[in-house]
Amino acid sequence: MPTTIVNSTPANTDNNGMGFLLGIIVFIIFIAVILFYGLPYIQRSFSGMQPQINVPDHVNVNIQKEK
Repeated sequence: MPTTIVNSTPANTDNNGMGFLLGIIVFIIFIAVILFYGLPYIQRSFSGMQPQINVPDHVNVNIQKEK
């Protein structure tokens, strides 16, 4: 009975982790964008009320001392 020998090519191991490093950098940038733009949007959606700001009609800016 003849024996068949299959020589498979060896795995390419000259990859020095560059893909992993780029993946981590892209992931960090993605998280930073979510935190920078997403958190204010989420906070605004949960607040429900707009802040009420009272501004007086007249402000006395007289800086002269009374005698």
